[in-house]
Parts: sequence; structure tokens; C-alpha cells
Amino acid sequence: MIKIVKSGDKSVEKFNARPAFPEEAESAAFEVLADIRKNGEKAVLKYVAKFEGYKGKALKVDVDIASLEKKIDPTIIKAVKDAHKRVLKFSKASLREPWAMETPRGGSTGEFFSPMDRVGVYVPGGTAPLASTSVMTVTLAKAAGVKEIVACTPAGKTGEVNPVLLYALKLAGATEIYRVGGIQAIGMMAFGTKSCKKVQKIAGPGNAYVTAAKRQVYGYVAIDQVAGPSEIAVLTDGSVSAAWIAADLLSQAEHGSGWEKSLCVCTSEKFAKEVKAEVLSQTEKLSRKDIIKRVIDRDGILIVVAKNVKEGLEVVNRFAPEHFEIMTKDALKVMKGVRSAGAVFAGPWTPESAGDFVAGPSHVLPTGGAADMFNGLTPDDFRRRHSFVAFTKEDLKETKATIEAFAAVEGLDAHGRAATIRFE
Repeated sequence: MIKIVKSGDKSVEKFNARPAFPEEAESAAFEVLADIRKNGEKAVLKYVAKFEGYKGKALKVDVDIASLEKKIDPTIIKAVKDAHKRVLKFSKASLREPWAMETPRGGSTGEFFSPMDRVGVYVPGGTAPLASTSVMTVTLAKAAGVKEIVACTPAGKTGEVNPVLLYALKLAGATEIYRVGGIQAIGMMAFGTKSCKKVQKIAGPGNAYVTAAKRQVYGYVAIDQVAGPSEIAVLTDGSVSAAWIAADLLSQAEHGSGWEKSLCVCTSEKFAKEVKAEVLSQTEKLSRKDIIKRVIDRDGILIVVAKNVKEGLEVVNRFAPEHFEIMTKDALKVMKGVRSAGAVFAGPWTPESAGDFVAGPSHVLPTGGAADMFNGLTPDDFRRRHSFVAFTKEDLKETKATIEAFAAVEGLDAHGRAATIRFE
């Protein structure tokens, strides 16, 4: 059911609690990953057959982008190209620049960056082929300068990957594509097999099992973040149509796991009731209404009434949503008070779906409250940061006493000697 509660109600804190790692996902990931680490491709093939139904031996997908274009509606081709163009432009603009500063005695210190050599991206394809995720992950790695970009996506019993998804992967810059999903995809990329060399980092969203697997391979490879079911929070003062608010809440409830979360924070009970009525009405008109009803039955949609926008903003900050829509007057001003959100969408003409598909920033974002401590995916996640120090003789002379003092305190006389010997 959909509840309407006051901001201080206990059900708000209950709604905020969403475990990132279900126990069954953790144990399944541990078992499958151990097998892949020991038996390599043989184990990957076994789990692809068991969990995905594909019993073939060819995991790698050979793709010709020109032939794909002939199979796909030109309108869809245009949409993928538009999204890719915008995401690439945003990605290039967001890359951090190298910098340097002078030291007191004529040397320099600073930072520079180098792209990773080989990365992996996971693209979900179970309940829906997420072609947009291809753009929102691979494009960033390509913008960062990564030469080898491995993409894994489940293909089902036939082994046929959705052509739009394939087209998006190739356009964005994937150099290898594998028809492998779930825990087995994470294991293959993390440990490497006969047909797929290991990667340095794995990025991309996935279900609870993929998330658990990513967490467990951390250390063998880097990962972007841990992410679970999709979620959205909408803060509204009643200045935006209740129908629009309801549509935005439903946009995340339809993803498919049944554990999605949609939070609406209003400043009047009357408007809260209007939103609830719209959510229930619009649900009946949607093709994925059965999926959405699972979310509703699990109390995944909550409407909170706050005294004012300021109090409502604090409710959302405590929720720390993946997506946060500010549907109020002076939305950009209200945005200055945001502390915990993966991505913010400000103003009535910015539905979350614009960010999912085309606006520019990646839609790979922290969920489950992790927006309180993690950021969304950026091109810099596919680069290595290097600090550098270039002292002059005078710089070292000036700091020698400090080096020697720390070395003495910590009992590391070779450290101190490395500076002292240069002046003997």
C-alpha cells in the first residue's frame, strides 16, 4: 500500500533502511566466485548455462556496427547517437586537468592522470536490455582514454544480445563484448579466463547478486561502487502538477526487482493525497504495472508531509537517494542545501528520465543510502591519479631536518639517511 505520513513518523526511518547485501546474494556470490577463481572458463560456462540458459561455448560476441545499423529503426539509431554525443561532451568537460605548484625553493609538486589499460563494464539485460547503460558506462571509459573496454551482458537461452544494446556498446567504444551476466560475468572480468583477460576495474549497475559479487572481488580489481535497486526522491511544494510528480515516482518503480524505492516529500496533505491518487491511476495504464504493484505491496512508495521545503529537504538528505528531483519554486536555490544524493534534477522540466537517457552525466549512481558516502560514476573513475614531487637541492636542504625528525620518531633511520646522505 502507499502510505501518507508526517515527517517524524517512524515509518520514514524504516523506509530509509535498505540493506545493500542480502544474505542469499552474498552466499551465492561467494560460491560462484570461488569456483571461477579455481576453474576459470569451465566454471563460467557452467554458470552461464545454469543461470542464463545459454549452453553454447562461444562467449565473445562478434559485432559489425554497419550491419547492426541495417537492423535497427533509424529513429532508435538517432536517439543512441544523440545520447552518446551529449554524454561524451559532458564526460570530456568533467575530466580533471593536471596541475602543479611551485615549492618554496624552486621545485614543484602536483598531480597528473593516466587512463587505465583495461576495464570492464557490466550492463544489465535481464528484465530489460539497458542500452542506455552502455552509453553511460563505456562512453566515460573511452573519454578517459582507456584502450581496452570489456562489456558483459546476459543474453538468455538464445545467446542473442539485443541489437540496440550491442549498437550502443560499439558506438560508445567497447572493444570486447561477452554474452555473460550475473555473478559469473563479474568473476570472469575480475579473475580472467582463457578467452577474457582480467581487467583492472569493474563498473556498472546490477542486481543484488551482481552487487554482492562486485563487493567480493574488490582487491582483485577496483570497483566503482556498490549499487542495488533503483530509487528516487521527489521534493515538491505543490507548484508542479501532481500528475507529473506521480509519473516521476513511477519511473523508478518499474525497473523490475520489486525492491525499488520511491519517496515523495510534500508540504501539504491535500497535495500528498493528489499524488497518491495519480500514482494509483497511472499505474493501471503502464505496461509494467504488475512489477510496480510488487513495489507498492512491499511499501516501496512512501509519501511524506513536511512542514515546509526546508524540513522536506532534510527528510530527503536522510534518505540519501540515488535520484533526487527538486520540483519546487527556486529549485536551484533549494539545491544548495543538498548533501546526500547521487544526482539532482532541478525544476519542473527536468524529469529523472532525462538523466537516465540523454542529459550528460552518467546514470550509474549509488543506491541503498550509499549516496551519503559515494559519488556517481565519472570518467575520472577510469583513470589513475598520480601525485609528483620534484624538489631542488635547496628544497631538500630546507626540509631535511623535518625528514630526519620524523624518521627518528618512527624508528626509520634509513628514511632519514636517504636525505642526510645527499649532503655529506
